[in-house]
Amino acid sequence: MAVAAMGVTVLDCPDPRALADFYAAVLGGTVQADREDWVEVLGTHGNRLLAFQRVVGYVPPRWPSTEHSQQLHLDFDVPREQLDDAEREVLALGATLLQGDDGGERDWRVYRDPAGHPFCLCAC
Repeated sequence: MAVAAMGVTVLDCPDPRALADFYAAVLGGTVQADREDWVEVLGTHGNRLLAFQRVVGYVPPRWPSTEHSQQLHLDFDVPREQLDDAEREVLALGATLLQGDDGGERDWRVYRDPAGHPFCLCAC
């Protein structure tokens, strides 16, 4: 028997609403529980996908780095034939490309969200 059920993954950031808007657009979710220091993104079935909390003095992770490690990163699956379109969309939403897929040699591309968290678009 499980001790607990998985809740929501929470990301620290300087502006929870802005980061929630970014991920809601990436994941097709809706912004909920919109408070000054806490915002959640819900999926299509009302499940909490991610939450964001304001941290005063927030310092973003640096990828790759051992001094300011990423702690965690998010992987988002995208059909291989839609990977280029997905990249254009996340870049238009404010992401920054950190590492490409070396012309298709790897099945993922690494980005930084607007608050500096690394995430990957992974071909599936």
